[in-house]
Amino acid sequence: MNQVIYVTGHRHPDTDSVAAAIAYSSLKKHQGLNCIPCRLGELNDETKYLLDRFGFEQPYHLKDARVTLSEIQLSEPVMVQRDTTIYETVQLMESKHIPMIAVVDEQEHFLGIVTYQDISMVGMGDTSFGIDLLKQTTVEAIAKTLNGKIVYASPQTHLNGKVSIVAMTKHGLDNYEVKDRIVMLGDDTQAQVDAIEKGAGLLIVVWAQTIDEKVIALAKEKQCSIVISGHGAMNTSRYLYFAPPIHLLMNEKVISFHEWEVAEDVLKKMLKTRFRTYPVLDQEEKYVGYVMRYDILNSKNKSIVMVDHNEFSQSVRAIEKAELLEVIDHHRISDFSTQLPVSFRNEIVGSTATILTEMFQERQIFIEKNLAGLLLGAIISDTLKFRSPTTTQKDIFMANVLAQIAGLNIDEFAEEMFTVSTDISNKTMEEALRTDIKQFDIEDQNVLISQVIIYDYHATDNREAEIEEACQTILSRSEAQTIVAVFTSIIDSGSVVFAKGKCAEWVYEAFPEDATSFQEGLLSRKNQIIPKLADVFSHH
Repeated sequence: MNQVIYVTGHRHPDTDSVAAAIAYSSLKKHQGLNCIPCRLGELNDETKYLLDRFGFEQPYHLKDARVTLSEIQLSEPVMVQRDTTIYETVQLMESKHIPMIAVVDEQEHFLGIVTYQDISMVGMGDTSFGIDLLKQTTVEAIAKTLNGKIVYASPQTHLNGKVSIVAMTKHGLDNYEVKDRIVMLGDDTQAQVDAIEKGAGLLIVVWAQTIDEKVIALAKEKQCSIVISGHGAMNTSRYLYFAPPIHLLMNEKVISFHEWEVAEDVLKKMLKTRFRTYPVLDQEEKYVGYVMRYDILNSKNKSIVMVDHNEFSQSVRAIEKAELLEVIDHHRISDFSTQLPVSFRNEIVGSTATILTEMFQERQIFIEKNLAGLLLGAIISDTLKFRSPTTTQKDIFMANVLAQIAGLNIDEFAEEMFTVSTDISNKTMEEALRTDIKQFDIEDQNVLISQVIIYDYHATDNREAEIEEACQTILSRSEAQTIVAVFTSIIDSGSVVFAKGKCAEWVYEAFPEDATSFQEGLLSRKNQIIPKLADVFSHH
């Protein structure tokens, strides 16, 4: 199987990061690689709209760069139900060459496991162990295990689990105590009658085709079941003890894991135990297979391509433990470092989608119409329809190329997009702020910066108190010391800035007018907001 490569944008995904992940996965698939486009959180309304419009599914929600049990090739989920006989279980385990087997209920919910060591107790354990098993075994299970035929099954079974194998002598059954026992004997009508008269609970007859009618009549009177075995005396005596239901051998106190658990954490738990094999369950507690220490020791963390970001603080959890293959981005390079060389492409453009479009052209791979529409939407979104100071001539050129492929008018398409993305009237302010929020380390200060795209700056009128309350709530639930909320108007080409936390005064020093006043020309988080904050913070 080809190596799986996860292509992911940043946390709190926007249209550019999602489109880049989808586009780069498509590009790599053309080159024969197995790529999965990913997202690191819930999608905003604009991105959902574009995915629906152009027929794309939401990317896979990647939660951790470390490999989970669901991503390891687990051993086949072989299972039996609790009333399966020990004999059937052994046959299945031998045919599958497995060291253990799961016991499940009718809905395949995990109940416990049985190993060869457990089964060995049937033959090697104390006599009392076999007795205890057989007294809990049905006549039907015994007949099935012996490949036999039930002649009569008493509705009032009375078995104590003990077994008597009758050897015929001149004294008959005089020396046998057979009350409530399983009695194995031959095709001897008188011996059968005597055993029933003495209170036997079950007759197992060997070397016989039929049973005399008077024996059957007596068996019904005395409530003694009769089974004709399909084997000779030796195998009947051997197989009989494998007729009990497997749940009687089942170990319920089992160390198990769930398929969403990280292999690294699972191994730490394994090393504290003496077992080699462990059952794996899904979220409904259903058995999905078993994992061995060998599987964990030979597993590798995910192979990752980062798009539209390069800061580990904005990436998937445990990104530092992943096999990082490549980065494609248009942001500043910050805390990025790796142990091994990676391919790193960073261009001064307004959108990662611009870089991806160029990469398709470089490789002479045709961009499908629906993908062209998605990439065009990403460029328009990230450059605020070319109003952002991050916009370059390359962004404009590639947007026109994509519009031609997709058959779209850029002005009309942008208006449709922004109609969807800029309406915050039906959202709580916390929802609006969390739509596109990123964490940055600015001059040793941990800062959250949220950028909310609005149609015009009056969208924040009379909501100042709600904005400040939402900022405080988000800040209290994060590790950051400061939050900056920037409401950017596309029509008015500017923003309104709010701040809370440790460095709030420094933020207002960077943007020195009153918090609710309009900052004309302030559009770019990357090229304007962060550099200005860094400049002011560096003087404190």
